[in-house]
Amino acid sequence: MKCISVTLALSLISSLLPLLAASDAYASPQRFEHRRRHQHVAVHVGDAQTTSGSALANKHVVSSERAQTNSKTQAKSEAFTHPGVLVSNAQLRYVKSQLGLDQDGNLTTASKTPWATAYSHFITANYTSLSWAASPRANVECGSYSNPNLGCTDERQDAIASYSLALAYVLTDNDAYAKKAIEVMDAWAKTLQTHSNSNAPLQTGWAGAMWPKAGELIRYYYGHKWPSSKQTRFQSMLRDIYLPTIINGSMSNGNWELVMMEAAIGIAVFLEDRSSYDKAMHTFQKRVPAYIYLASDGSLPKTVPKQNLNSKDKIIAYWQGQSKFVSGLSQETCRDFTHAGYGLASIANVAETARIQGNDIYQTTDLGKRLRRALEFHTQYQNGEPVPSWLCNGAYAGDLEGMTEVGFNAFFFRAGKRMPQTREYTVSRRPQAGNSLFLAWQTLTHAEQPN
Repeated sequence: MKCISVTLALSLISSLLPLLAASDAYASPQRFEHRRRHQHVAVHVGDAQTTSGSALANKHVVSSERAQTNSKTQAKSEAFTHPGVLVSNAQLRYVKSQLGLDQDGNLTTASKTPWATAYSHFITANYTSLSWAASPRANVECGSYSNPNLGCTDERQDAIASYSLALAYVLTDNDAYAKKAIEVMDAWAKTLQTHSNSNAPLQTGWAGAMWPKAGELIRYYYGHKWPSSKQTRFQSMLRDIYLPTIINGSMSNGNWELVMMEAAIGIAVFLEDRSSYDKAMHTFQKRVPAYIYLASDGSLPKTVPKQNLNSKDKIIAYWQGQSKFVSGLSQETCRDFTHAGYGLASIANVAETARIQGNDIYQTTDLGKRLRRALEFHTQYQNGEPVPSWLCNGAYAGDLEGMTEVGFNAFFFRAGKRMPQTREYTVSRRPQAGNSLFLAWQTLTHAEQPN
């Protein structure tokens, strides 16, 4: 009898093995699965068929407390937290709770500001339209000042649309948004072969900063419904076309290298590529002190060694002719506030991703102090403070383009720092919807965000 029992048991185990092998890491939205190698958790805001905003605290989500408890361990291992590019599960759960949407994704009397206003702009935007049609190209050719512009705008807008649609799915539980996001991502994954011309690295950074945000949300909320063949194509596009172009950085103006590292870090998280993540983070942490000046740096700003800025005259020329340096000044302030804003936005975005991954570089490096001073420095002039004669010859150009929400939240709401100028600017510019390059919906995701 024992032999028969053992035989039956072995037979049952054998019959189950193919089923177990066929399952993937995201096969069930009703449970969590831990990969042995990476030890990450697939998390779900809610079942797309049944869960509304009121169900956010149920068993389908991982609590913020649990994620924070494990953060130090994760940072020291090969583990990555997912979703983990700019937004986390806890953050999205909080947004959904503040929105209080009905089962059709509409605002209700329970919806709160500023999230409700941000959502109204978001859900009615072209980027979240279910009729959005992708416009992929095999070769995206981008020259200086968008000349030529052969697919550059199309690629960036499709990348933003993919993230917007993925975010709409997470917030509304409407499968149609996830399917459309996948359609856009796969259109490019099947078509794109290269980026060319002088602005290729910057273009790759801009679009590459958005794609992994979309991929993270679709993979970890839509799960097994994303066909494996399409996942593989999308991963290959990021690994083989985007990452090689951006991972080694740039010697151009700082916003180039900062957004390239933002893209590389986001892609590395999505691909679970620890080597690329560490390399990009190292480059990023060298670039930030060379982009934002602090008085403690000395009489001249820090430099990136590979640029060979080995004289005072070269440094001043690189800082757009600015010869007086004060804390918070950016390398591109006197070029225009728009490009300076791009740099500051990428710094904040990378810091958010790093914090989700268990390394709060807002606190563990001087990046936090540099970014906080830069936000206050630039927003004071945006708020109407007269520009002194020593700064940019007494006038500045451009606008920050509403890129302050992430950094403002990190310092004011999470850390309790005084940010009077940034607060005035941020609140007056809500909802911050982003730009047509690499920013989107940051009031919706990060306003008054405790997580």
